[in-house]
Order: sequence, then structure tokens, then C-alpha cells
Amino acid sequence: MEDHDIDEEEFEFSRNYFLAKESGKSGKKSARKISEIDLVDEQDLRAEVSNIEPKHEKEIASLINSYKSLYNEWVFELRYGFGLLMYGFGSKKTLLEDFASTALTEYNVIVVNGYLQSINLKQVAMAMAEVLWDQLKMQPRSTSGGLLKDQQPFNSRSMADLIAFLDGPHAAEDECLVCLLVHNIDGPGLRDSETQHLLARIAACSHVRIVASIDHVNAPLLWDKKMVHVEFNWCWHHVPTFAPYMIEGVFHPLILAHGGTSQSVKTASIVLQSLTPNAQSVFKMRRHSDGQDCLYIPLSKDALEKLLLD
Repeated sequence: MEDHDIDEEEFEFSRNYFLAKESGKSGKKSARKISEIDLVDEQDLRAEVSNIEPKHEKEIASLINSYKSLYNEWVFELRYGFGLLMYGFGSKKTLLEDFASTALTEYNVIVVNGYLQSINLKQVAMAMAEVLWDQLKMQPRSTSGGLLKDQQPFNSRSMADLIAFLDGPHAAEDECLVCLLVHNIDGPGLRDSETQHLLARIAACSHVRIVASIDHVNAPLLWDKKMVHVEFNWCWHHVPTFAPYMIEGVFHPLILAHGGTSQSVKTASIVLQSLTPNAQSVFKMRRHSDGQDCLYIPLSKDALEKLLLD
């Protein structure tokens, strides 16, 4: 049998391999739990985030300027009954507000911040109706002049009546338009099916035009074909801005931050809403060996009660 010289590097590699295997078997598993992680206070974390220096400012500014050259095209699409839907990475709030303030000066614009946790859509419809009424009263040859004089206060009218008024056969239809600007139409305050259908009905009104932004990857699942192609009549525009979600992010809890009971409730709500129905079923009550239902949830009693109420 011939002798083979073992290279020193090969020997060291083999030695380290077997040492690692041995330590892996004998080593103890970490007893640390997620609940033991020392989370940063939310206020401190947000302060640090705000101090992050922006990058590629020149390139981003050039990109935004390229969008501004499209403003006339966007207004043209609005005039012909399309709704503008802006998507792409980055906050589009500043872009849309600049578009409204510079290119939609002939319109009365109602702004809805969809990133808020709750929104009163009837109040929005009332504001739009009041703006339209003011426009119609200024028209000298309004075919519904007599009707306008007898108009009931909008705060006493139903949502169906408000929508009917916004869609009414008033004169000078091309001139009397109200633009609804919705930041994050897929936001938590607008995400339920009933609200989306109401928004679609409002957007389909003859005196209404809509401009909106989306950020959630699954936002198109909120709408059916009729809503997309008939009511909203979306014209999609890819306008990534790479701008931080500074304002929108204020209203969303930071999962990796510590914020007390209210923070825990918000975080738990976000996690539960993001799960599929099958995954959510894991959190349903189970029966203990003595027949009683039991479930371990690492939240305080106050946080659990608030979560159930929400």
C-alpha cells in the first residue's frame, strides 16, 4: 500500500468539518424566545429612520421631472372620462398633489388620505356634492335651476341621493366637474369591499373624475371587471418615485418597535389580516384535556380585549 501525503490545508479543512459536526450534536439549543427580544421604542426608531440620508437625489429629481412632462396627457385622459391610477415603488403623495395644484386648477379637487385608519366616505360624498352645487349655481343656463333652489341640505341626504346628485343630468356637464384625489386607495381605511364599491359608484358619476394611487401588491384584487373597466375606468400609469413613505408610514405601526398595549394590538391586527383563511384557523380556540377551550396568546388581557373590539 502506497503512502499518500495529506496536504496541510486539506487536513485543517477535515479537522474543522468534524469539529463542527461534533459541536453541533453536543451543543445546547438556544433558550431565547422572541418575546425576550429587547425591542427599540417606536419613537426612537422613527427618529433614526428620519435621519437616514437620501441617495441618488439627482436621478430621482430627473425622474420626477419626466413625470411632470406627462401632466397634460393625464389631464386629457381625465377629460375623456378615464380614472388615473398611479402605481410603482415609492410615495406618490407629493407627485399627485403637485399634479393637482399645477394641472388641475380648473377642477375642484377633494383629497382623501386613504392611509388613515378610518375614513367617513359619506362626508367625502357630501363635500363633493356641495362643491358641485356651488359650480352649478354659477351656471346661467342650468336646466336644473329650479331644482337647485329647493335642494335639501346634503347632510340630511342618503348616500344613494348624494351619488344620484353627482350623476345628475345637469347642464354644462363638461364644465362642472369635481376631481376626487385618493392617496392610497388600497389603504386600511378604504380596503373593505363595501367601501370600494361605493368609491367605484362615485367615480362613475358624470360630474366626477378620480385620480388615485396604490401601493399594495395585491390591490387589483379589490375590484372586479366592471369596477376596473366601467366604473373606475382606470388608465394605469407606472410612476415609481423611490420617495420614502414618511407621512403614510406614521399611521402604520412598526412591527420591530416597542409601543405598549396599543402597539401590540395594531401589530397583531396587521399579522392576522395578512394571513390566509387556513392560517387564521390556527388561532381558533382549542379544547384542553379537561374539555375547556384554551389558547395561548402572548398578549396582555387589555391588549386582547382591544384586539377583539377592533
